[in-house]
This record gives sequence, structure tokens and C-alpha cells, in this order.
Amino acid sequence: MTDSIEIIPATAPINATIRPPGSKSITNRAFILAALANGTSKLTGVLDSEDTRVMRRALQQLGFAIHTNFDAAEATVTGHGGAIPNAEASLFVENSGTSIRFLTALCALGNGPYKLDGIARMRERPIGDLSDALNQLGADVGSTMTHGFPPIEVNGPLRLGNRAAVAGNISSQFLSALLMVAPQCESEVVIDVKGELVSKPYVHMTLSMMEAFGITQPQGSLTQFRYVPEPYIARDYVIEPDASAASYFFAAAAVTAGRVTVQGLSRRALQGDVAFVDVLEQMGCEVTESDDAITVCAPHTLHGIEVDMNAISDTAQTLACVAALADSPTTIRNIEHVRHKETDRISAVCTELNRLGINATEFLDGLRIEPGAITSGEVKTYNDHRMAMSFSLIGLRAPGVHILDPTCTGKTYPHYFSDLASLYER
Repeated sequence: MTDSIEIIPATAPINATIRPPGSKSITNRAFILAALANGTSKLTGVLDSEDTRVMRRALQQLGFAIHTNFDAAEATVTGHGGAIPNAEASLFVENSGTSIRFLTALCALGNGPYKLDGIARMRERPIGDLSDALNQLGADVGSTMTHGFPPIEVNGPLRLGNRAAVAGNISSQFLSALLMVAPQCESEVVIDVKGELVSKPYVHMTLSMMEAFGITQPQGSLTQFRYVPEPYIARDYVIEPDASAASYFFAAAAVTAGRVTVQGLSRRALQGDVAFVDVLEQMGCEVTESDDAITVCAPHTLHGIEVDMNAISDTAQTLACVAALADSPTTIRNIEHVRHKETDRISAVCTELNRLGINATEFLDGLRIEPGAITSGEVKTYNDHRMAMSFSLIGLRAPGVHILDPTCTGKTYPHYFSDLASLYER
């Protein structure tokens, strides 16, 4: 029998306060930047999840000293000033996109050979644009099976510098990976972004964190970046709660006509996904903010909207499930790049909404959701943590919703279902 969890509907509007665990995106960037610095950094608010454990393990295999106390959400990382201690390693990154992309760029600074691989789905996720850009800088990076896809092998040592172009329309993580290693190259680096850059807030996050670790911010737009060699500086760094995870709790307020406060986040957060509350506001919710918290208070009726979610695409699945409970259709656009995530998220969302009786139609860069009567049933999650967390929201309103493979949330939020239940089991 397939492992599953039944979501118990909320019998009253949810009224709760919660602080989600640390951001996965920030945690994995902080691990890389601390490893690049010279000296020991202390990280607090560290997320304990499959993706962050993958990153920690890989860095340890590369020879970096990392000590974690996940119970206290703390880690210390001893960097080597842009050098990689071990001359070779084989790294298995599961299905962690941040890990394989950031580590591929990091390994280009070392001797090699370094081999990077993951699960079957990882071998379907493109990395060729990043490999090509690194090779333009003088690296030796190549696919060992299918061109442009993992497994990847990185060889060295090589002198890195010069100019590279990278596609912006597949994943902003390609650009973030290049940015983080650029100041550690041996000569000036210029990075040109080809085409429209997706998920811009994540690039702003990377730049802000690089500055926090001592790197001078480049001037200009997000189309070209120029760096001269500059050292990273070890430091103490505090990681914000995960804004993508917070979207599920804000949405729980929305679908139950309730009120939820998320502590530790404000509109000044590094994470662009805090803007998900603006989407809920368009649907009729009231959003209030303090210095260290955001509250969503929802009406009894939500209204459908048309929205471009390119900048906050990790919350598109959340919105799709909220939209199923609105009073009119919702159209989500400009998220074609999410087809290359843990699963094809546009196709998967439409398939599972249809399975629950909701008419959802996909197109190349998005989907349209027409609210209707929800039927009970099982929701396939495709080994995608965000499918499991998003579809749990429908179960807050409709009985008989079973989430298959609920442990897939361990990728970024192992205790999600118990935290969700704590909102209304009082």
C-alpha cells in the first residue's frame, strides 16, 4: 500500500501564529559562501532538510570542516579562501537543484576530477548552460552521459577569468552559481545574461548575501555583472525563516477564512516569495505587517485573479490550490521554467487538480484554474515537496484528500504536516 496522509479539514477559521524553519535557498547559499571565505563562519537559523544535508555532505566530501547542530539550527563552516581542500570527489546530490548547480561552479575552482550526479529526475534537469558558461571562463566541465545534463565531471586545475554568457530563462540558479565563484577567479570576470532572467528575487538574494560576506556589489542592471578578484570574509550570519514555506500558512488562512501570523519575516526579507501575500491581497485578503511578522486575514470569499508569477514561481502551486477554492477562475502566467523543477510542475498541478474534480488547463507558460466541486481522492506528488504541501491546502476545506508520499516534504520541510496540523489542532 502506498504511503499517504489524509488531511483533516479545519472545522473553523484558522487563527494561529507560526515561525517556519530557515530558508533552504539562504542556507545552501550560506554554506557555499562560508566555504569560499577564509576562516570560520557561524550560521544560525540553518534549515535541517534533505537538500541542506546534501549540501553539507558534499562540502564535507570536498574537505571542508562543517559542524552542525540541527536541533539548535546552527552550523560552523571553515572556509579555505576560494581553494578546495580535496583534489577529487564523487558527489551524489539526490534531486537538489541548488546543490548540483552551486557545487558544479565551486568545483571549477579546484583540481578535480569532481563527479556530480543525482537521482533519475536530476538527470533530466538541464545544466548545460551553466557548464558552457564555466567553460567560457576557462573551466573543464562536461556531461558524462547526455550532453547538457547530469552526471557532470569537473576537471582542473585551470586559471579562470575572462567573459561568459549564460541563459537567464531556464533557472536563475545558473547565474547565482556563476556570481558566487566569480570573485574567486584569478582575473576579471564579466558575466552577460542572455534573454529574460527568471526568478529575479533569487539573484538579488545571492548578491545581498555575497555583499554580507565581503564582496563589493556590482553596479548596473541584471543583464551584466563584472567582478575583479576579491576575498570572501568569514562572519556570523543569521538565516531567515523560509518564505516559500510561509506561503502555505498564509494560504491556510486564505482557504479557511482565517488569520495567520508568520513570525520572522517582513517585506524587507531577502526572499522574494514574501510577495505571495500581495497575490492573496489581490484575491481579497487583508495583509498587515510589523517589523518581524506578516499577518494574513482572509474573507469568506476569495476572488480569482490573473497574475504573472515569474518572480515568485515557487509559490505558483500554492496559488493554484488556493484558486481551486475561489469564486471565479484564476490564470497563472510566465512560469514555463517550472517545468524543469523536481517535476513538470505545470503539468503535475493540472493533472492532480483534475483528479480532484477541478477543471485546470495548462498552456506553455502557465495554467488556468476554474473552481468547482471538489471530490475526494489521492494526490500524487511526483517526489516534489511543493506538490505535497500545496495540495494539503485543499484538504483543509474538502474531506477525503489523501497526499501520497508525504515524506517527500523532507526535501525542504520535514515537519510540515505536523506544523500544519498544529495550526488548528488546539
